[in-house]
Amino acid sequence: MPLLLLDLDNTLLDRAGTFRAWAQDFLAEIGAPPEDLQWLLSIDADGLTDRWDVADAIRDRYRLRVSSIDLVDELTEGLVERLTLDPLVACALRIADDSGWVPVVVTNGTTRQQDIKIRRTGLDRYVADWVISEDAGVSKPNPRIFAMAAQRVRMRLQGAWVVGDSPEADIGGAAAMGLPSVWLHRGRSWMEERFRPTRTAEGIIPAVATVLAAAGVARYA
Repeated sequence: MPLLLLDLDNTLLDRAGTFRAWAQDFLAEIGAPPEDLQWLLSIDADGLTDRWDVADAIRDRYRLRVSSIDLVDELTEGLVERLTLDPLVACALRIADDSGWVPVVVTNGTTRQQDIKIRRTGLDRYVADWVISEDAGVSKPNPRIFAMAAQRVRMRLQGAWVVGDSPEADIGGAAAMGLPSVWLHRGRSWMEERFRPTRTAEGIIPAVATVLAAAGVARYA
């Protein structure tokens, strides 16, 4: 029973699309022009910018009187409330589980926000467990967080695959451990020269299929 170590945002859950939907609604609510959407998306940087910095940038640009903490709450809750689990993703996870794989989420981020995402979307019903960097005290690509994920479900990392959209955090972490990986390219080209993913895929569903197929070939080789 090998491990399937899965990223959360923009891997199992469509964080990018959900943030765009929230941003459009938020800008309309404060009366900002629609073309400001690209500015807000660039400030967010696909979720890599700290929430407090995003909130401060919004306050400064639009001279809002709302407090930063209220804006951070709006960013967090607005995103979480809109997130949904794609039924096809749930189906792919169920197929992986039925095939003998153990899906475990390994995600960077705050414990409160990531835990809420997993539970509210119902993703918790399709994975064996999850490890969040804030709670773990270590972040991807550090191999320790992947080792903690394996310990959480009392398994070894041998035979595991890593699936995620971040070249550094996910694929770099896999490379550091000598594990095979699938990179979700999301329309991007691979630019990293220090390491490469074992496979690439457009999204999580073909990625899971790729892992199952590769494991099947290795088993009978």
